[in-house]
Amino acid sequence: MIDRCVRPIIKKRLKIDTNKESRSIALPLASSPGLTDLIEDSRPTVTVLLLKMFSSGKVVKLYYDVASPYSWLAFEVLFRYRSIWNIDLKLKPAYLGGVIHGSGNMPPGFIPNKIQYMASDLKLLSEYFEVPMVKSSKPYESDSLVPMRFVTAVAEQDKEGDLLERVSRELWKRMWCTHQDITQPASLIEVGLNAGLSTNEVEEILTLAKSQPIKDKLKSVTKEALEFKGRSGWGLGLPISQPQYDHYSSILCRF
Repeated sequence: MIDRCVRPIIKKRLKIDTNKESRSIALPLASSPGLTDLIEDSRPTVTVLLLKMFSSGKVVKLYYDVASPYSWLAFEVLFRYRSIWNIDLKLKPAYLGGVIHGSGNMPPGFIPNKIQYMASDLKLLSEYFEVPMVKSSKPYESDSLVPMRFVTAVAEQDKEGDLLERVSRELWKRMWCTHQDITQPASLIEVGLNAGLSTNEVEEILTLAKSQPIKDKLKSVTKEALEFKGRSGWGLGLPISQPQYDHYSSILCRF
């Protein structure tokens, strides 16, 4: 089961590293002389910004929650192409439930047409981007607050970002590929161990995740994501990707 969740991602990375392809879906909200080669694709829409830049140091902030399958798609595509697009990717763990509530939006589960569309949409997108999502026989009903506090604690401990990338991916694989729990301490311990942490390090992060500073940090980043509400209709869900340019701003969102 784990092989099925890992192999497609590795395969896609090797393809990109070998052929230097850079093709995705773009949704610019403004033009910029520093941004080139925006390509619109007629395939089903995952909101991913195509960036091909010739200057260095451009920062892209990705606000995400592991409860969002579209966040996983954006996450993998941005990591896949970041060296080609020459971007500095900053991960910003946020709480999807807080963004949906704060924006006045409704979860897909409350809108039958949306949940039906998502099933077919995610099947096509997972095949196109080779991100290994497997349809579950029952809808996911658990809240992501506990795992996102865990991810936020990892982010506070991991200043380089490599561990945060691995932990986030392990959580997405459990939720959207193997359909395992991600809310219980035993599940988070398994996630941490699979991501390369020691047992002591995982226990330390679990304790940190329950602390008030981590709770406040997650609230703060979620509030940042909500500040995008009203900018061309974005900020209603996750992921949100915010490229930072001198004369360019683009807010991308899908959940």
